[in-house]
Amino acid sequence: MQLYIVILHSDLLRGSRVLLVGLRGLGAEVAKNLILAGVKGLTMLDHELVTEESCRAQFLIPVNNQGQNRAQASLERAQYLNPMVEVKADTDRVETKPDEFFLQFEAVCLTGCSRDLMVRVDQLCFQHNIKVFCGDVFGYHGYMFSDLGQEHNYVEEKPKVVKPKTEASNDGPEAKKTKIDPNETTMIKKTACFCSLKLALEVDWTNEKAKSSLKHTPVDYFLLHVLLKFRTDKGRDPHPESFEADAMLLRQIRDDVLEAMGLSSDLLPHDFVSYCFSEMAPVCAVVGGVLGQEVVKALSQRDAPHKNFFFFDGMKGSGVVDYFGPK
Repeated sequence: MQLYIVILHSDLLRGSRVLLVGLRGLGAEVAKNLILAGVKGLTMLDHELVTEESCRAQFLIPVNNQGQNRAQASLERAQYLNPMVEVKADTDRVETKPDEFFLQFEAVCLTGCSRDLMVRVDQLCFQHNIKVFCGDVFGYHGYMFSDLGQEHNYVEEKPKVVKPKTEASNDGPEAKKTKIDPNETTMIKKTACFCSLKLALEVDWTNEKAKSSLKHTPVDYFLLHVLLKFRTDKGRDPHPESFEADAMLLRQIRDDVLEAMGLSSDLLPHDFVSYCFSEMAPVCAVVGGVLGQEVVKALSQRDAPHKNFFFFDGMKGSGVVDYFGPK
């Protein structure tokens, strides 16, 4: 029976089509992991062109392909990873895609996208039971978000608990003691509920319960708000060539965003701007590994998913999983 369950869940993965938006460093890591895992098909969508900077953390693009479309330039090496996976390149802007486009996939993974676009796609996919993942890397910091719908069913493999037979003695029957058999496992069916990205980003920090949890809240959650606002305002991410101007704007956005939340700007120290420029290849590898793993787990419906944010701090070399949204 257990072998049947394992095969069944592997078939779910092999029958899934995934859309991956954004082929920068993080997107390349996610693409590699999904292709090697053996999904049915992967569509890589990116309208941007290859630049010198985009090649630094992007190993799927040959160094001599500058000026070409990023998705198209990544196609050959991506397909070579696993010929059994149908890998496609789409050079359109994701913002121009109609709603029907997203409905052909079992999972959608958005990297390098604006907050408005992520919220729009997430709400659409939520209505059609399509799993949504978002992720980005900003310098030493990275994050992943997942929305697997109101009811995500999965199985978890646990060691089998064995109840020994009761042995009688002169003083009466001995108490039964359960034991764990390390050589046998059993599959446990479980369910997890997720909230939308919109709700996850709109936590009310003015109520007492939220305020009391602030000291346990990863500061990367607030950093994400600042960086997404920067992306919305400027249409790009902070760039090293305009460090001084971008750093000044980031600090101003920090003050405005945290004030709007009813929080102190001290939550993000003054020097936070020194660690959130460009993509760091090692951070892409870590976040891309976690993001790819979560997509595989969700599609195969095996093992407990991360709920609902994962934040990685490359300065500390550690990550944390935390939930934001309605309890």
